[in-house]
Amino acid sequence: MSGNNEISESELRYDHMVEKALLNVVRESLEYAAENGLPGDHHFYITFKTAQEDVIIPDHLKARYPGEMTIILQYQFWDLEVGKDGFSITLSFSDVPERMSIPYSAIVAFADPSVRFGLQFDITNGDSEEFEEELEDLEDLLEDFDEEGFEGSDTIANADASPAERAAKKKQAESGDNIVTLDTFRKK
Repeated sequence: MSGNNEISESELRYDHMVEKALLNVVRESLEYAAENGLPGDHHFYITFKTAQEDVIIPDHLKARYPGEMTIILQYQFWDLEVGKDGFSITLSFSDVPERMSIPYSAIVAFADPSVRFGLQFDITNGDSEEFEEELEDLEDLLEDFDEEGFEGSDTIANADASPAERAAKKKQAESGDNIVTLDTFRKK
């Protein structure tokens, strides 16, 4: 059916289709971790909007991080349940286990620094200057990744790796950047 003028350009939202497909990468990665654990040096950084209505995290964490929060899935996580619309997990914050549920729609970034891979979601809403700043932040995270810098931070969970585990991380092989952003597919 060619030449159908009834379908406007705005109805074919390729950026939404691509975002949905890339969120599936996050879902499949989490499913793998839930079923098999994380192999080798793999670990996930997940940044999400804490204020989104369907995000369920303890009130003290929501108060401390009213905008966004980054969690790490690496050594100590429990009860990872992955669903169609989001995931639930228990993480340790200052040695206190906390249960949280995060819908995929709240995720703004996903990264696996061990293979220099990262994704960003719905970060621009058309603001290219904001997009460039966010992209630089993600590139800096992947380029200058230093696990020891996160060791004492309460903003993320599971940064309490043993010295041997930290040393092994430092030996990870350098590879090319694999940052995928939706701006590639956005109409200029």
